Amino acid sequence: MNQNVELETEEASYAWKTKVLVIGAVVGALVGLGSAYLMMHNAEKSGRELKVTTGEGVKLSMLIMGLLRQIAQLGE
Repeated sequence: MNQNVELETEEASYAWKTKVLVIGAVVGALVGLGSAYLMMHNAEKSGRELKVTTGEGVKLSMLIMGLLRQIAQLGE
């Protein structure tokens, strides 16, 4: 009986972890797609080719790392 309870607990643990990962992947994909669309739209609107400089890439990377750190702290 005790072993069945442990198995059910493990299965429930895997179920919510899988659910969180899938939701995170979908949200990440949608945010990335939206960001790319906005960058493309702004480049077309200004009539120039989309170019991301090294400095802009570094700034964006630091911003994303800060965001990920904030998200990680939500669970604490």
